[in-house]
Amino acid sequence: MLRAKPRFLAITVMVLWASCYPLIALALNDAPHLTFAALRAFLGGATLMLIAMATGADWPKRAAEWGWIALAGIGMTGIGYFGMFHGAEFVAPGLATVISNTQPLIAGLLAAVLLGERAGWLGWSGLVIGFAGIVVIAAPNVIADPNGTSLIGFGYVVLATTGVAIGNIAIRQLGLRVAPVMAMGLQLIIGAVLLAFLAMALEDPTQINWSGRFVVSLVGLALPGTALAFWLWQITLAQLTVSRAVAFSFVVPIIGLTVGWAFFEETVTTITITGAVISVLGVYLASNGRTHTN
Repeated sequence: MLRAKPRFLAITVMVLWASCYPLIALALNDAPHLTFAALRAFLGGATLMLIAMATGADWPKRAAEWGWIALAGIGMTGIGYFGMFHGAEFVAPGLATVISNTQPLIAGLLAAVLLGERAGWLGWSGLVIGFAGIVVIAAPNVIADPNGTSLIGFGYVVLATTGVAIGNIAIRQLGLRVAPVMAMGLQLIIGAVLLAFLAMALEDPTQINWSGRFVVSLVGLALPGTALAFWLWQITLAQLTVSRAVAFSFVVPIIGLTVGWAFFEETVTTITITGAVISVLGVYLASNGRTHTN
């Protein structure tokens, strides 16, 4: 797996993450949102930790390694899940899609400032074009519901987006210094603990309907959608610069739209197809641009 082409790994991760949307929708009403997110993160993290211990993976040895793992858990898993689950209650889906897909741009900027990565004009053009495609895709929903948001909802989604971007920087810094199965297992557990505290403070975690659909949704989200996806994502970020790797995030809404069209009878319009083509062009440019580190 470590020898797999990084672009193939990146696309695989995006397919896994895109598959989470129908699974979340399947059982969204069976559990409080943060409780659901905490269970997903804990089950995914525990699975990776069991694999890590079974395969003899070494524990992190340096304080810096623990620090990056903690930052990834707090940012990507804890803050990311918290902001998106709460933001969904206050922000219209179209606008949430646009805001959340500023993440590659934020991550690219952070990588330039903190890691000294330079994506070059082609890389940055790809990121901007990819984001423009997402705007085109989401525009009809934003126009149809211009008042479907609030300041607090906007803040939640921005918080989540920033948390994910910071998490990507932390995972990139980890590289392969800590075995991905160990590092991602630990960061998911850390994020799950944070989410559990928030769930106990803001929700009633006992209000779970342990139906068959909830169990199927939880297992699907936790294992392929979280454990496998994060494991592959650390391997990807060890081989690609942040700006090149996160550009593939623009294909997640496209995959989601394809799944919705194929299985949920959702309508795909000319505008949608146009936006998808623009985003794919952006991903191609960003992933092929020359990136160097100072």
